[in-house]
Amino acid sequence: MSSRLKAVIFDWAGTTVDHGSRAPARAFVEIFGKSGVAIDEAEARGPMGKAKRDHIASILFLPRVSAAWREEHGALPGEADIDRLYNDFLPLQLGSIANHADVIPGVPEVVDECRRRGLKIGGTTGYTRSLMDVLEPIARDNGYCPDVSICADDTPQGRPAPWMLFRAAERLGVYPMSCIVAVDDTSVGVEAGRNAGAWVVGVTRTGNGLGLSREELDRLDPHALGERLAGVAAELERAGAHFIIESVADLLPVLDQINERLVERGRAFP
Repeated sequence: MSSRLKAVIFDWAGTTVDHGSRAPARAFVEIFGKSGVAIDEAEARGPMGKAKRDHIASILFLPRVSAAWREEHGALPGEADIDRLYNDFLPLQLGSIANHADVIPGVPEVVDECRRRGLKIGGTTGYTRSLMDVLEPIARDNGYCPDVSICADDTPQGRPAPWMLFRAAERLGVYPMSCIVAVDDTSVGVEAGRNAGAWVVGVTRTGNGLGLSREELDRLDPHALGERLAGVAAELERAGAHFIIESVADLLPVLDQINERLVERGRAFP
């Protein structure tokens, strides 16, 4: 069977590295705590996948957080507060990112097989270029290196806008978007994939929705884990994912299914 797929574009944290997407969640909790407004991990993870300044703004304007901010600071939060929190976030994240650069099991093998099939490999992320300058070399040394990687500050808007995916496709020299598969662990990342016109695969077990390290997963009751995975899958499906997998290690059969559909139709429409 000939292949009509041309590329796979992966998200970074929670999809290809940093099992459970722990680095950004912990940084958001810490910067808000230092500002006198405590947030929990669920609030920190809610906007995950967005550009980090947008992520901070989304947390800050949650009704509970805005009210707590006004009580602590005497006024509702504004743009200057977002800027200050963002400026606090960047060095904190830069200092911790190397500790959360582990490549998720199965990623190097799947990427190698994708390349063997002639597919190009891209990456997109809510991280800035300065953060990725730290993360990418570590990931490369551990077996994962996309052909191109597009950061939140490389485009005018982050997710759910499709611009990072468009820029990655442009850099890869691949079109139409309907011959591209986007793989992401966040709802906003899934929305970006749909907005771009790509096939979208949502990731549950390794990502932000579950938010657990491999060690934490091993300690979780299997029944409770199954229920939580089902909840994450339902959220990604509501966001528009065409397929759901637990990790990138499960991707190849899905690529086969997508390619079969494209070959059967003789054209590419998700």
